[in-house]
Formats: sequence, structure tokens, C-alpha cells
Amino acid sequence: MLEFLRGQRLAVQASVAANGAPQAAVVGIAVSSSLELVFDTVVTSRKYQNLLRDPRIALVVGWDHEITAQIEGVVDFPTGAELQRVREVYFATYPDGRERLAWQGITHARVRPTWIRYSDLNSQGRIIEFGAAELA
Repeated sequence: MLEFLRGQRLAVQASVAANGAPQAAVVGIAVSSSLELVFDTVVTSRKYQNLLRDPRIALVVGWDHEITAQIEGVVDFPTGAELQRVREVYFATYPDGRERLAWQGITHARVRPTWIRYSDLNSQGRIIEFGAAELA
């Protein structure tokens, strides 16, 4: 799973607006060795406001060649030393992310998956699910 996720650079993330409406956006992702997904955003974005209020998140990663991972999890916005750690994960994939630190309101989100469904429709419909126990 780690190898597949690290081979991807984009994900569609979904969150819930205050009025209950769904909201989706494409984000650039990086993945830590413990399967944390990291993306940057600005605090004025809809996704940031949604996730600050309700930290549940869903992502779809990969779509080329009919191979995907559907991910559900919880997002947080680390501070201090933990923020620096997740930023380094992100910068390893997106070195130009350091330049965006100059943007007003830039921050980094960390997603801790609670469920992953990996689907490879090229391999006779191979589907593997990972729940909280397997991801711990």
C-alpha cells in the first residue's frame, strides 16, 4: 500500500461543508512511512474551514490504469515540531513546497487513515480492504 500511495502525487479529497453539502478538491499529496498523507492548503480555503470544523475526510488516490485507493480518515493541522516533521514529508515529494511557505495562511494537513480500500480492476477485480486494526 505504501509503495502504491507513494507512487501517486494527486488525490481528490472530500469534506463536508457547514450546511452538510459535500465539497471536493484536488490536492497534491505526500505519504509518510506510517501511511500519513500530507497536503498543503491555505486557511481561507473551503477544505480547511470544513476540516477544521469536522476532521473527517475521504480521499481517492490514483485513477490511472484502473487502480485506486479509497481512503477514509481523520485530518489534523499539526503545530510546532510535528508540523515541521510533516512538512519534511511533504517537501520530499514537493521540494517547491518550501517556496509556498511565503504564502499568507499556508498550512499543512495530516491525514491518518482509518480505512483503505485498494482496487486493481486489472487483476481480476482484486480488492483489498484495510481497517483500523490493520492500519494501527
